[in-house]
Amino acid sequence: MTKVHGPQSTNQKPARMSRRASGLGAGALIVGGAVFASRWFNISAEAGVDGTLSVPDAHKAAVSGTALLIDIRRPDEWQRTGVGEGAIALDMRRDDFTEALLAQTEGRTDAAIALICARGVRSRGLTRRLTSAGFTNIIDVPEGMLGSGAGPGWLKRGLPVVAWTPA
Repeated sequence: MTKVHGPQSTNQKPARMSRRASGLGAGALIVGGAVFASRWFNISAEAGVDGTLSVPDAHKAAVSGTALLIDIRRPDEWQRTGVGEGAIALDMRRDDFTEALLAQTEGRTDAAIALICARGVRSRGLTRRLTSAGFTNIIDVPEGMLGSGAGPGWLKRGLPVVAWTPA
């Protein structure tokens, strides 16, 4: 006869998580969610500090020609909201993004280029990437089209937009 160790009943209750463990788990979820939200909504962004522009200033620079304003969002986003007046729609996911940008600047890496996206998260990252690639005058528009910690954004400020249609 073989001796079996441990409980023989299949009606055994599952082990319960302690209050402390469930509290730590809930706390981790809250902190993780807060970090995600702060990045998604770019809560800590500031406009008007070195290397950034507010959306009204970006609009003025674009229509006056003192900066090239590049809307780096996706086509579905341009379709939904339109593109800011004076901006050039150039999807940052393009394999040839840098080449397409250089075509817009006539090959100048020192041209003033302001980048705008939805909430300033992608524009911040692309600013670093283009600076590393040799561009010397990249300007972030951290407010974005939809608003962030830097301000209410292009749309809520009522700045003009133009409808985008696929080429």
